[in-house]
Amino acid sequence: MNITRIGIVTAVGAAAVAIGAGIATAQPDDGEGTPITGEALTKASQAALAFTGGGTVTGTEVGDEESLYEVEVTLADGSQTDVQLDENFVLVGSKTDGPGTDTEPDAPGN
Repeated sequence: MNITRIGIVTAVGAAAVAIGAGIATAQPDDGEGTPITGEALTKASQAALAFTGGGTVTGTEVGDEESLYEVEVTLADGSQTDVQLDENFVLVGSKTDGPGTDTEPDAPGN
């Protein structure tokens, strides 16, 4: 990871703490998509966390089959919500899985 990426990740993390929400290193949750980066990551994360009422961003993807942006949020109870956003970071759909029900190929037990 180069210095520029470290700086971007640190800045995004600091901004998230400042608004009271945690943002994990954003990686696609299925190993096939492209993660959201830069200002789009900040905006998408904020929109997703506002929709879920909190939690931690645990995965992101640009160009998901259901929307332009997909943000995976893990809530305190362990459930995960995939938040689908359009190009203006407006909610277009969501799906919530209970704790321990991640069905992605990289999920434990899959």
